[in-house]
Amino acid sequence: MSATLELTEQLIARPSVTPDDAGCLEILGERLNALHFESARLNFGPDNFRVSNLWAIKRCSSQGPTLVFAGHTDVVPTGPLDKWTTDPFTPSHRDGKLFGRGASDMKTSLAAMVVATEEFLKQEAHPRFSIAFLLTSDEEGPSVDGTVKVVEWLKSRNEQLDWCIVGEPTAVHRIGDMVKNGRRGTLSGKLTIKGVQGHIAYPQLASNPIHLFAPALAELTTISWDQGNDFFQPTSWQVSNIHAGTGANNVIPGEVVVDFNFRFSTESTADDLKQRLEAVLRKHGLNYQLNWTLGGLPFLTTPGDLLGVVQQAIQAETGIDTELSTSGGTSDARFIAHICPQVIELGPPNNSIHKIDEHVRVSDIDTLKNIYLRILQGLQRHTSA
Repeated sequence: MSATLELTEQLIARPSVTPDDAGCLEILGERLNALHFESARLNFGPDNFRVSNLWAIKRCSSQGPTLVFAGHTDVVPTGPLDKWTTDPFTPSHRDGKLFGRGASDMKTSLAAMVVATEEFLKQEAHPRFSIAFLLTSDEEGPSVDGTVKVVEWLKSRNEQLDWCIVGEPTAVHRIGDMVKNGRRGTLSGKLTIKGVQGHIAYPQLASNPIHLFAPALAELTTISWDQGNDFFQPTSWQVSNIHAGTGANNVIPGEVVVDFNFRFSTESTADDLKQRLEAVLRKHGLNYQLNWTLGGLPFLTTPGDLLGVVQQAIQAETGIDTELSTSGGTSDARFIAHICPQVIELGPPNNSIHKIDEHVRVSDIDTLKNIYLRILQGLQRHTSA
């Protein structure tokens, strides 16, 4: 059994359902301590929802840049256990695949990062750049006491980060076929339209907020918020929930609550989207209340030092010319991008993440480790150039 597969299985065996780390950070921290990393355990949040985080760094050069490996040890809940072929926290092998919750998202990546670092430091007695790990147990949950808090802590210490690789599962069909070099921003709103409740047989004595909102909703669905650009799809506005009514079929509701979300490109700003949407509401004369939540700003790593090394490493290990993409949801990369100019996401295929019988191909486990190792080697050459 390879060292990467063994470590992956050790991590899967820990039932680290968010925000419970279940000892994963202890396992990873011990491996990094053996490599003489300086480490700090940073725990945030209320006692009943305590989040464990780990920052560890090996300062190999006082003047050189810093590469950060980032990821999360927490996993989503398993769902119905009787639907799993084998226990989700007992690593199991079938048909050349390793099954278990977190196999793809993202314990394989964590194991591959650590083992690649071990192998690199055996090869290089004097690395020309520092290597760090930023690990959290609050990525699959609210994401308020994890990476975002560690980033604030790093900013307070004036810690300089130059490159970051987040181990999110990014591949589509084959490992290395896609790398995320950015993500769209996410802006959510909870909109309450006020009306007047009344008997459905006497509509003249009431004011139906659903009917009042309908023309505005129709207009909002037709707006082109922006055209996107070479790296981003056009900004999208989507309604996720509409709530109204008392449960009775003879009562006009007094209000309707609408949940919606923007996934926006770098062609739009959060403030501009807010202003444009509220202008539509005012145009239709609505009596409304609107609460906004900015989940993350868009970020982009343009082709350059890190992406060049990553693309070369993937091509050398797999023969694939990787595709750069900003598609999909959000990740903790959106927080790290505030303090690190070059952030990418690279991990195993994502076709089974969050599903029953989550898995990763066994052959991909060491391929991913080798890609990470080649990236470290490539950055060493780049830094010495």
